[in-house]
Amino acid sequence: MKNIITKSIGAGLNTLAHIAPAKTAQLGFELFCRPIRVPINEKQQAFFNSATKESFTYNGNHIQTYRWGTGEKVIMLLHGWQSHSYRWKIYIEALSKDHTVYTLDAPGHGLSGGKMLNVPLYSEVIREQIKRIGSVDTIITHSLGGFATFYAFYRNPELSVNKIVALASPGEAQEFFDYFTSALRLSKKSTQLIVEYFEKTFKVSPAFFSAPVFASTLKVPGLIIHDEHDNETPFHHAERIHRAWKNSKLIKTKGFGHNLKSTDVVKEVVHFVNDPLSLRFNTEMSISNQR
Repeated sequence: MKNIITKSIGAGLNTLAHIAPAKTAQLGFELFCRPIRVPINEKQQAFFNSATKESFTYNGNHIQTYRWGTGEKVIMLLHGWQSHSYRWKIYIEALSKDHTVYTLDAPGHGLSGGKMLNVPLYSEVIREQIKRIGSVDTIITHSLGGFATFYAFYRNPELSVNKIVALASPGEAQEFFDYFTSALRLSKKSTQLIVEYFEKTFKVSPAFFSAPVFASTLKVPGLIIHDEHDNETPFHHAERIHRAWKNSKLIKTKGFGHNLKSTDVVKEVVHFVNDPLSLRFNTEMSISNQR
C-alpha cells in the first residue's frame, strides 16, 4: 500500500509538471523536506515531565527543549529524522547524574512546531541552542542530527564545543535526493524543477551538502559509531567522515542497525564523554551484537 501511495504521488507530480511547473517545484521540495511526525505516547510524555522544559522560537517555529541534571559540564543531544528527544532516554539516565543534559525536538518533530526540516534549518536551530546554553562540552548526535551539526560548525566556526559524537551519520544530501526521486519515480522534468527550486532556496546544489567536507573543518575530537549493516545510512559514509575528520575515532558495530540501540554503544559514548584521554586519534575498533 505504501509503495502504491508513493508512486501515485510521483505520478501526480509528473503530470502537474506539464501544467503548473512552479507548483510542482514547490510541492516536490516541500515533500522532500517534510517528515512524518512520530507521536509521543504516555510513557514518553511521563519521562519528558521529569525534565525542566524550556523553549524558544526560531523562524516562527516553537522549539521544545528539555534539561536534566545540574552538573558543571553540559551535554547536548540531537536526534535524527522522524524521531524526537525520547530516543535519548538511556543516555540521559546515564549522563544526567554528573552532567547537565539538554535535548531538543527539531522543527516538525516531537513537541516542536513546524512541518518542515532540512539540514540548513536544523543547523540554524542547533546554533541558536548552543548560543542559548553558552558553554557546551559535548554534542551527541544521531543520523541527520550529526549531518546538521557538521554543517552548523562548518557555517559557524565561532561556535564552541569540546567533543562531538556522531552516531550513524549520513554522508551526502545528493544520495537522499536521488533516493527520493527514485522512490517517487519522478520524471526528468519533475526532478529538474525540484532541483532548481532547491538551488534557488539554498543558493547551492544538493551535492554541496557533504558530511565529510563539513567534518574536515572540525578541530575538536570526535567519536564516530556506525553499524556495518546500516540499511539507511551505509557504513562507507562513516569511513569517509573518519578519514576527513582528523581528530576522530571510528567504532564499527555489527548487529545494531541504524538506531544503534545497544548498552555497549552507550558505554562507549559515556566513556568518551567522561574521559577526554580515551580517544586515540584516527583509530578504529569494532563491537558486535553477540546475542
